[in-house]
Amino acid sequence: MDIEIPKELADAEGVPEDLNANVTGPYLFASPVRRRIAARIYAVGAFVAAAGAVSGLPGGMWVLAGGLGLLALHHTRSAHPLVVSDAEALAIAARNTEAAVGHASAALRFEGLFAKPVWNVLVYDAASPPTQRALVQIDAQSGQLVREIYVEPLYEPSMPG
Repeated sequence: MDIEIPKELADAEGVPEDLNANVTGPYLFASPVRRRIAARIYAVGAFVAAAGAVSGLPGGMWVLAGGLGLLALHHTRSAHPLVVSDAEALAIAARNTEAAVGHASAALRFEGLFAKPVWNVLVYDAASPPTQRALVQIDAQSGQLVREIYVEPLYEPSMPG
């Protein structure tokens, strides 16, 4: 399953440039591993504050050193790599939904104290117009479903339209 629209189809359908991946190129999600850079900066700040406290600066420097140290620890613990890409998350969602997949989109979110990455994939069935949609939540490290798939109807023929 690919999330790109063939150029010929995008041109024929008049897809706006801001929605056309052929114009802007594929989007790459920034890896949460970058948080380790901030963790190193906080650790250096904690070391400098502790050195200042040892050299005779006010005692509040110990509080600053402790706070920066805790921030460094938190950023280190929340620097999870993205093992599952957005395209892989879309494919996993398609395999786990009962209806044939039409349109779908994926958004990355972070869950819990240590910001575990989770893909939220919104999947519409292939009917025209779609009759149901589903929310599939996928662990961005293991590729496993996080919760039971939520499915809701969008349109029923007996409903006034």
